[in-house]
Amino acid sequence: MIHALLDTNVVLDALLDRTPWNIQANAIWQAQLDEQFVAYVTATTLTDIFYICRRYGGIEKAWQLVQAVLNQLPVISVRPSELKLATTLAGNDFEDNLQIACAMSRQLDVVVTRNLSGFTGSNIRILTPQQMLLRLSEDD
Repeated sequence: MIHALLDTNVVLDALLDRTPWNIQANAIWQAQLDEQFVAYVTATTLTDIFYICRRYGGIEKAWQLVQAVLNQLPVISVRPSELKLATTLAGNDFEDNLQIACAMSRQLDVVVTRNLSGFTGSNIRILTPQQMLLRLSEDD
């Protein structure tokens, strides 16, 4: 069974139905609901979801979407050890480095993101949503 961290952009693509990425993001979301793999998000992803969704759909919508994520995905806490590790990683984006650090600390198999450039030099395998869907179809 694959254990994958979903980057914030993939989760937002599904939650906000952002075209053209929503098709693959929704398929990823459904695959985790169908238990084809185990998907995780970081605690910081939830704060990002709330902030962005509040801007797009208002505060009630933001709370609904945060609750939906909490009900459907395991959340990885962000501890000082992950924050410190993120500062030592090669990437230039602290948020992306923190995603990698959380995935590493939980020994996850992959990070699924649209932002491949933000995850260069990762010790964890990085897949686009399309690549993840192909991998899941190979495992069937």
